[in-house]
Amino acid sequence: MTDKAEARQRIDELRAEIERHNRLYYIDAAPEITDREYDRLLQSLEKLEAEFPEFGSISSPTQRVGGAPLARFNSVRHAVPMMSLSNTYSKEELAEFDVRIRKLIPEENFGYILEPKIDGVAISLRYENGELVRAVTRGDGTTGDEVTANIRTIKSVPLRLADMMPPPVLEVRGEIYMDTRGFATLNEKRQEAGLEPFANPRNACAGSLKLLDPREVAARPLDAVFYATGELDGIDFETHEHMLQTLKNYGLRITPQYWLKDSIAEIIDLLDDLENMRHEFPFEMDGGVIKVNQRRLYDDLGYTAKSPRWAVAYKYEPEQAETLLRDISIQVGRTGVLTPVAELEPALLAGTTVKRATLHNEDEIRRKDIRIGDRVIIEKAGEIIPAVVKVVTEKRTGEETEFSMPTHCPVCGSEVEKRDGEVAIRCVNLQCPAQVKNWLTHFASRGAMDINGLGESLVEQLVDGGLVKTPAELYSLEKVEILGLERMGEKSADNLIKGIEESKKRPFEKVLFGLGIRHVGKGAALILAREFKTIDALMAADIQSLETIRDIGPIVGKSVVEFFQTPETRTIVEQLRAAGVNFEQAAAGGSKKLEGLTFVLTGSLENMTRDEAGDKIRAHGGKVSSSVSKKTSYLVAGEAAGSKLTKAESLGVTILSEEQLINLLGSDEPADTGEAEQMGFEF
Repeated sequence: MTDKAEARQRIDELRAEIERHNRLYYIDAAPEITDREYDRLLQSLEKLEAEFPEFGSISSPTQRVGGAPLARFNSVRHAVPMMSLSNTYSKEELAEFDVRIRKLIPEENFGYILEPKIDGVAISLRYENGELVRAVTRGDGTTGDEVTANIRTIKSVPLRLADMMPPPVLEVRGEIYMDTRGFATLNEKRQEAGLEPFANPRNACAGSLKLLDPREVAARPLDAVFYATGELDGIDFETHEHMLQTLKNYGLRITPQYWLKDSIAEIIDLLDDLENMRHEFPFEMDGGVIKVNQRRLYDDLGYTAKSPRWAVAYKYEPEQAETLLRDISIQVGRTGVLTPVAELEPALLAGTTVKRATLHNEDEIRRKDIRIGDRVIIEKAGEIIPAVVKVVTEKRTGEETEFSMPTHCPVCGSEVEKRDGEVAIRCVNLQCPAQVKNWLTHFASRGAMDINGLGESLVEQLVDGGLVKTPAELYSLEKVEILGLERMGEKSADNLIKGIEESKKRPFEKVLFGLGIRHVGKGAALILAREFKTIDALMAADIQSLETIRDIGPIVGKSVVEFFQTPETRTIVEQLRAAGVNFEQAAAGGSKKLEGLTFVLTGSLENMTRDEAGDKIRAHGGKVSSSVSKKTSYLVAGEAAGSKLTKAESLGVTILSEEQLINLLGSDEPADTGEAEQMGFEF
């Protein structure tokens, strides 16, 4: 393409198309194209921008991966101050809040809106003529740090508003947060790498935004929700709900749910229901925010020195429990990291009985002065991982004992080491039985090679008996060797041999996941398999080619390269290849009848696992999501379906039984609402 006008037009078209697909994927959860097709669009845009650099733009989707590291953050004064909300833990004070408002505007009729309170990092985004020009942290409310380069890496944040005629100025305020499951995965990776884990998602999020290298930020599981405005020009909103819906139409993510009520009493009644939902949100939610819905009344109600009078935050008590720390044990992970674990007197926390909690590392134990025999406070960090928050020192008896990390691996007896720049202590023996056992268990798991019959207890026997030291050695096991194991009969041995043999046919992405490459989860394994097609192509890849792939980045890229550089790994790969394990991505094809449909799976299925059901749905072109929204096409409800079923029913999402899903998968016709009705599906 040589004509500049034609090139400019095509560049604009590609940018608009890519941003539309970003919105469909990250905001609406309703993608229309495959990752591969998306990558082709992005590559076409990159090629044109390289050929015609005069048409470059910081708002181009190609700039999301992050540019060069920043020297420092610039301070920016907010056009409209970012005020904080007044907080209360008392429902009685909420009633008083209502009384104060009605005294200030006695002649006015108004209602309230309730939103979940997100425990994230406050942010202000400024759009001029629809283009994102600046992102600034709250700071002291008057002045904050400009973190535009970091915010641009968050894929759910539009670089340009989805509107052909946007207002001249729109400042939106909200929270940057770290997905709770992404936080758990990030901490696992940090511990594997020997780094200090983050205390909670909010700290992890705040730390991420302070990074001077946007490429590092791009690798963090950050997201955003918007719920307020700053400076406005050329646009106004009658109500808070009107504002939320307008932001949503612009492509900005808003809170997943909110409630409109006429009285404060109705809002107060909803607060307990909202608290029961706190684990259903992808972010940490520590309360509810109550606002007057009619924005025209905000100026009349005014502000205190720090807070608006028309809004208040009701905060829930943190979910914590006190218990006895009976002992501290040591876990040896797949990468050799020694992790201290608190052995607790069982305690009920967030609906589950907690018996163990992570202590992260020796530095954490020293910092909190944790001793065996202490009474401790525990909570779920990020609503997922039980952790010891603090010691109840006033209940010490003097009989508590200090803990020291071992100098030798408690499993194999090898010396341990602490590498420079790391807080973790590692077992240096790569053949440590604990590392081998964790690796083999992971390799045989359902998400990986799915070897029927090869569970933790059998792995223990195989490793302790010296029969298996690597995944490759599973494929040379003889039946006579298996029969020598405890509680192993003819039928069980035959089933195990059959399961190992069948695992050779697993898709390439499952093999990659099973190899246990650090930082490579199921999603990354699927992306790598689709991108490189064969194990040889992947082993030949360098960090530069890997980190440019969408959703891979430098951390995963470096880990992949380091994994395949070791002679031991290459030997195992060749042994697996010789055994007949699949190291090639299957050619594209198959049914696409579920394309464009999004499924959510909940409860226990009788004839297959949820992972297996998800694989079958994806094989027919469908998408599987972990959360229910208005964009969900079907919810598949198994036995003991929980809150997702309730939410799906409230949103009018079609509910399928397992039998109906099987019928849908087995049908040869494209799936649509009409077919669902004919099959007797509920609406």
